Amino acid sequence: MKTIYHANASRGGSHHGWLKSRHTFSFADYYDPKRVGFGALRVINDDHVDGGTGFGDHSHANMEIISIPLSGKLRHGDSMGNHSVIESGEIQVMSAGTGIVHSEMNGDDEKPVKFLQIWVVPNKLDVKPRYQQQCLRDLLKRNQFNQVLSPSPEDAGVWIYQNAWFSIGEFDKGVTTTYSLRSPLNGVYVFVISGSVVINGQRLDGRDGLGITDSKNFTMDVIENAQVLLMDVPMNF
Repeated sequence: MKTIYHANASRGGSHHGWLKSRHTFSFADYYDPKRVGFGALRVINDDHVDGGTGFGDHSHANMEIISIPLSGKLRHGDSMGNHSVIESGEIQVMSAGTGIVHSEMNGDDEKPVKFLQIWVVPNKLDVKPRYQQQCLRDLLKRNQFNQVLSPSPEDAGVWIYQNAWFSIGEFDKGVTTTYSLRSPLNGVYVFVISGSVVINGQRLDGRDGLGITDSKNFTMDVIENAQVLLMDVPMNF
């Protein structure tokens, strides 16, 4: 097993008054040649957007864009005619394909919205853009990793154009669990949303990340109640 540890405090960041963002990987004005993604995983942005503000219309192409709200309301609009609000317990994905224009605004005039935006490089270019949103509450069973994203429309959760699987789990202190990677070509990036866990002797606290390669599985010990996101992605990028 090979691992690479990214401490919360080591992340890049930007502060635009209305937006406070932390970047696990190089993004916008933050660039670190040692942190340009993890395989097909290109972006993990941890965004805090003040009430009544947000990202106006902007464009993307040939990228799988996943948004996971942590608190508050995220209001979405796009050039395909989709208009919706997503909240904690839901997940949203856009396959930007040939090109899409969208906006991400705080759906509340006062309370901030906090969400993770994640970009994955697709394995199929110039597809027809698509949008998907799903409530995850019925999928999330406590003390286990629950699949919320996959390459197949037939599987649980949302799907994208890539051999990637995302799982989320909420765990009680003292739980030990093992995760098996879905493909021998993949690595897995562990992002601790909250709490504390130990993997392969490495302690991970809230917003810490750990990339794992050259392993079929890993075991995680929960030392404080934790919420953990796994991103199981191809490494040949």
